[in-house]
Amino acid sequence: MINSDKPQLWKNDVEASVQLYNNWFLEAAPKAYRETRLLTIEEVEQTLQWTANMTNITPEVLKSHPKALATLRMSTAPPIARDRLVGLSHGSKSLVDKMEKEGKLPSRMKEDACHAHLSKMCNVINDLLDLDLFEWRRTGEPAAPRQRELAATVIADRLCGAISDPIVRNAQEKRQLALIEAWLVDRGYTKKPHPASLPLHTMQPGTFSFRQIVVVGEDHEVNIPVDVVIQPHSPQGHNLPVLIEAKSAGDFTNTNKRRKEEATKIHQLQARYGEDISLLLFLCGYFNSGYLGYSAAEGLDWVWEHRIEDLEYAGV
Repeated sequence: MINSDKPQLWKNDVEASVQLYNNWFLEAAPKAYRETRLLTIEEVEQTLQWTANMTNITPEVLKSHPKALATLRMSTAPPIARDRLVGLSHGSKSLVDKMEKEGKLPSRMKEDACHAHLSKMCNVINDLLDLDLFEWRRTGEPAAPRQRELAATVIADRLCGAISDPIVRNAQEKRQLALIEAWLVDRGYTKKPHPASLPLHTMQPGTFSFRQIVVVGEDHEVNIPVDVVIQPHSPQGHNLPVLIEAKSAGDFTNTNKRRKEEATKIHQLQARYGEDISLLLFLCGYFNSGYLGYSAAEGLDWVWEHRIEDLEYAGV
């Protein structure tokens, strides 16, 4: 055990972890948000161009540019969520999800049905369009450059506000993986993906990979992603690598809601590879004793980001 069997250390570690996360958030999160907003403003400006400054919101536009739907949802007063748009238009949830997540129209949906759904969505958006933002729609005059710029910025803020948590979470995950990579490279490890088609125990010593696909299951094999997989320079007798999930959290509530995810993953791994397989959590942020106790009871161990050198106890 590294930390799961040392509850006397948990309180101090939680305090140090929370402080580390807060310091990072104050320094880096605004920058990550601003960078995403700049990219989002570009996407909004494209939608303004495609819709002739919101004067031509039609099924034809959505057929040519399905991803514009997210911007159009945020252009109404009030902005509407995906499910609300589906409900108001009596539309297809799968169609909306396909358009926004993949930027495509469903290949199996008949053209007439697709056109009908898009028409109803456009009617809802046109009826609810925020005319305080797009005043030119009300006056019939051309959009002034300053009006257009302001509208694009407001809609981008609405879009980023709806996904602010994922923006921060993605930035933190990227930073955590970069920290692990630097630590491993300093110790002579090489980043080299291990083919999912090859047995896990054949991973080359002294290598590591990120977002590695690992096969679990017996009767029905399932591929699950693991954030970090490391085969030590001197593998243990079973030759199984060390598996790590990078976890960060900005509040205590969400960690307790999500704690079953890792427990499910370790059970899947042990069912396939036996008790010798280990899954470490790489923690930064708000993980309290309730989360830690639950994880320890499920056979999970962890390394705190503020004490990354504890990876050495895992044989890395």
